[in-house]
Amino acid sequence: MTTTTTILASMQTTLLVLESTKDGWKVHECLKNVNPSSVAFDPLRPDRAYCGTFDNGLWKTDDKGQSWEKTSLNTLGSSIMSLSVCPIKRINEEFNKIFVGMEPSLIFTSIDGGKSWEKVNEFNKLPSSSTWSFPPRPWTHHVRWIELDVNNENNIFLAIEAGALIKSIDGGRSWIDKVKDGPYDTHTLRTHENAPQRLYSAAGDGYFESLDYGNTWKRRVEGLGSHTYLYGLAVNHSDPQNIVVSAASNAWKSHAIQDLETFIYRRNSDEKSNEWILSSDGLPEPKGTVISIVESNPKNKDEFYCLNNRGIFYSSDSGKSWTSLDIPWYKEYNLQHPWALAVIE
Repeated sequence: MTTTTTILASMQTTLLVLESTKDGWKVHECLKNVNPSSVAFDPLRPDRAYCGTFDNGLWKTDDKGQSWEKTSLNTLGSSIMSLSVCPIKRINEEFNKIFVGMEPSLIFTSIDGGKSWEKVNEFNKLPSSSTWSFPPRPWTHHVRWIELDVNNENNIFLAIEAGALIKSIDGGRSWIDKVKDGPYDTHTLRTHENAPQRLYSAAGDGYFESLDYGNTWKRRVEGLGSHTYLYGLAVNHSDPQNIVVSAASNAWKSHAIQDLETFIYRRNSDEKSNEWILSSDGLPEPKGTVISIVESNPKNKDEFYCLNNRGIFYSSDSGKSWTSLDIPWYKEYNLQHPWALAVIE
């Protein structure tokens, strides 16, 4: 393992900042009791990262999470539910563009590192918008995920929870509605530098893939059995065929602390079958484990991280086996829901 890995792990009431050293992991707990919901690094400035909160605005750091300050984004009456920074480095720009997804559904963007903001809400005029609804709070809905295409900065994909996966091909000026047979309840969406036009969707209604930027979709759940409620999803930085997902039989088993039973599955390019394979070596028991957030290392091949209420786990063999990171894990974390995970080298 390198000595330069930094991890931001958002638990329910605190943000954990992990830094790898030659002696192990150094852990810093910050932003306590601000209800962090989402985290993202700026690939243009690796020391800069952002943390969105449910009810306390958007925060930024310029020292990889050691200290934080609040940005100027006014979120009064809204909750931050998702956060993304453009992965494509732009020449002569000081910061990469930020996208912040809200409940009720709208987006704020900034091109100057969070000093000024622009509102995007044109997507609320799409025909399907009248059907959007989040079951636990049926009177509202939110932007659950913002995926900025790693191959084309004009492509933006939004997962509305629940009801639609929509897209823009002109940087957010106009929007294209969901398509027939696409995922209804996407929780995590990915693009991949080595697989242009391919979309990976972990959704409440299964796992979906598109090879044409979401114009058509295929549902691929072979091997998952009854565990077709998908939440987390990560793809190997070097191998677009190597995918890790978190799964359960339903939302209740995923999120309700009194009745949890969740799993990790993988697909590998070195295995000819397209079926999902259960990955359990080194991971906690399914019962009592909140559904996991998963991330790949953006630079290291075959490296994945997994966050749940039992700890943070690391795989260096494409998700086949896992090791628990040797960090303090307090009893209070066992009863908390993890919300976000970000990794940078």
